[in-house]
Amino acid sequence: MNKKCVVTKALVEIAITVIQSEADSILKLKDRIDQSFVDACNLLQKCQGKVILIGMGKSGHIGHKIAATFASTGTPSFFVHPGEAGHGDLGMIDATDIIMLISYSGEADEIRQLLPSIHAIGASIIAMTGNNNSTLALASDIHLDVSVEQEACPHNLTPTSSTTAALVMGDALAITLLNARGLTPEDFARSHPSGALGRRLLTLVSTIMKSGKDAPIVTPELLLIDTLLVMSKKALGMVLITDSDNTLLGIFTDGDLRRVLEKNTDIRQLVVGEVMTKRCKFIAPDKPAIAALEMMDKYSLNSLPVVSAENEVVGAINMHTLMQAKIV
Repeated sequence: MNKKCVVTKALVEIAITVIQSEADSILKLKDRIDQSFVDACNLLQKCQGKVILIGMGKSGHIGHKIAATFASTGTPSFFVHPGEAGHGDLGMIDATDIIMLISYSGEADEIRQLLPSIHAIGASIIAMTGNNNSTLALASDIHLDVSVEQEACPHNLTPTSSTTAALVMGDALAITLLNARGLTPEDFARSHPSGALGRRLLTLVSTIMKSGKDAPIVTPELLLIDTLLVMSKKALGMVLITDSDNTLLGIFTDGDLRRVLEKNTDIRQLVVGEVMTKRCKFIAPDKPAIAALEMMDKYSLNSLPVVSAENEVVGAINMHTLMQAKIV
């Protein structure tokens, strides 16, 4: 076996050992989902203010992520650096807030120095440490044990398994609260308007439909030949047929044209009202665009009329429109 193969095998074995070590540490957290965890969830759910995460070093990075997860799942939250907290950022905190302190040793000097001020403010404290008898654990209202038997680092020094355990405990809190509050995908989307989910759930039919002069609307008396010119010009693969009150009477699509040509050798005298599909599906303008996609998929459609609550045609939408809006 050449040297390169030996080195490659050693690297793979090290990586697998690290992953296994961290996985084992996470699984042992299950035994610590006890009354303290329940108390923490209840306290967080009743919070009238914000949840402020404070951590130093690697624990600070974990605190940043937990705060972001809380905020995106319905729990107002942000991270405060302990150094900045001691130089004015404690002014962001009041008695209605909950402070989550993260320190594996539970003895981080930068955080311990904040305890008298936090107690004076009157904010509740949840500590997440690896030592039940640490300063932070004993000073907290609720302590969550995130201890690990050993770091994944071969020298048992670099925070690895311990930071992973803290991160997972934070995720467990956030998702438990999400379920307790009944957060819906729509609620989640409102805090993620720039993401794919937010775009799919928050984009309304009315904001992307073709309307006004861009809507392919004709009357039932129009010759089919002239109707095809409108269909071609509007480029939606359909026309909508309405009466004088703009009430939807039917739809004529590319598929309808193929069926007409199969049955008629001469279409010059046909009017669109004779060959339109009368009982067609439609959607309201205030519906999410994703609902239009779901309807098209369910009924094997490429386009839909958009009809208001007053039964008036206000626009049209097709699969290409949805693709342009990145709903598909």
